[in-house]
Amino acid sequence: MDCNSFWKIRRYFGGPREECGIFGVYGHEDAAKLTYFGLYALQHRGQESAGIVTSDGKEVCEYKAMGLVSEVFNERNLKELRGHIAVGHVRYSTTGSSVLQNAQPFCVNHAGCTLAVAHNGNLVNAAQIRKDLENFGSIFQTTMDSEVIVHLLAKAWKRGIEDAIGQSMKVIKGAYSVLILTEKALIAFRDPLGFRPLSIGKMPNGAYVLASETCAFDLIQAEYIREVERGEIVIIDENGLHSYTAIRAERRANCIFEFIYFARPDSNIFGRNVYTFRKALGAALIKEVTIDADFVMPFPDSGNYAAVGYAQAAGLPLELAVIRNHYVGRTFIQPSQAMRDFGVRVKLNPVKEVIRGKKVIIMEDSIIRGTTSRTRIKAIRDAGAKEIYMLVSCPPTKFPCFYGIDFSTKGELIAAKKSVEEIREFLGLDGLHYLNIDSMVEAAGANSERFCLACFNGKYPTEVDFSIGKFSLEART
Repeated sequence: MDCNSFWKIRRYFGGPREECGIFGVYGHEDAAKLTYFGLYALQHRGQESAGIVTSDGKEVCEYKAMGLVSEVFNERNLKELRGHIAVGHVRYSTTGSSVLQNAQPFCVNHAGCTLAVAHNGNLVNAAQIRKDLENFGSIFQTTMDSEVIVHLLAKAWKRGIEDAIGQSMKVIKGAYSVLILTEKALIAFRDPLGFRPLSIGKMPNGAYVLASETCAFDLIQAEYIREVERGEIVIIDENGLHSYTAIRAERRANCIFEFIYFARPDSNIFGRNVYTFRKALGAALIKEVTIDADFVMPFPDSGNYAAVGYAQAAGLPLELAVIRNHYVGRTFIQPSQAMRDFGVRVKLNPVKEVIRGKKVIIMEDSIIRGTTSRTRIKAIRDAGAKEIYMLVSCPPTKFPCFYGIDFSTKGELIAAKKSVEEIREFLGLDGLHYLNIDSMVEAAGANSERFCLACFNGKYPTEVDFSIGKFSLEART
């Protein structure tokens, strides 16, 4: 089975897919190894490819390949990545195919300078920018939206790096947290709405580190300093850290799905801990629905923390009545079409002795396509459950995402096609309840203007083109 086939299968059986993770270091003699560990902590954000680019102040080295961080890197190739500056990337493709050509960091030479760019997010106007640039002679090497950033930087490069980035930020629209490595500097910038997280930390020796999530700081024992602000440019070089405000926006649009699904529970993002937020979502459900049940259980690992919150609030036992097989890896061979449910069952297996004859509440963090949930619920029913109820710790996902989550069409979303009652029947449940939007925002301890809620309410913080899809930049006219 080739790599592309594997990821098509993984997507079919999974829920919403992650976006990307980025990590950078300035001022550490083991910058490559530090980045390796940082990417290891961010592996949940992307499993298709991994890459690291380093600089010793004069020479830039790079290595990237398809696969997980632990598969791509080893002692030998990390040793060859010399330098005290590094930037790394783990990718899940939300624009462009999953091929080595599209792996990041994306490295180019321009005007005697080397640039390595690592991007987390999705640009909503990349297709139009690319078309305009190609009309003026630009030649693109990839089908990633991220490459348009490089071409825009090159056009304004003579103005200096700060102005070049500022001018580029005025053109690109959508979600972007970006790291750039040059021979002598590490640079970060973030979109003015703040869709994706990006934080600054510091090592005991004074080296600066930047990461998509703070769980990467914990692994390398870096101290969290602050977030890269919305619309901010941060430049770290031999003179220290310099900050510039490129664009100011009246509102925020932090992606609430980062809290619900993507970020690791031990991370702090957007000023709040992910674990406690997910617990609060579960606890919020008790205000909307109470069920006469024997226990609460999650499908590991997605519903774990909301299940804890609901069980505590409801005074019900929490049971881990489904066991996850942690050894299903990238070499798993997909059986025939007639046995396709096996692909789900091999990952999660119910404990029949706990489930048999019981009224069960299953906690999920989201239902995207519904195919995986349906197979899992059938397995619980086959294990002898008397009644099965499902609580979902977010509202129905009805609208596509254009900012870095891989459900970019309504056709992929079960809640866009079916009512809650129809979803309940499709999944084979005795009861189904989604958390409402107001309760979700209240659990966050903030007003709704802080978050992007477009996948729930269809109110997009930027203009979007509904005709643009994941492979739009690969179309040939």
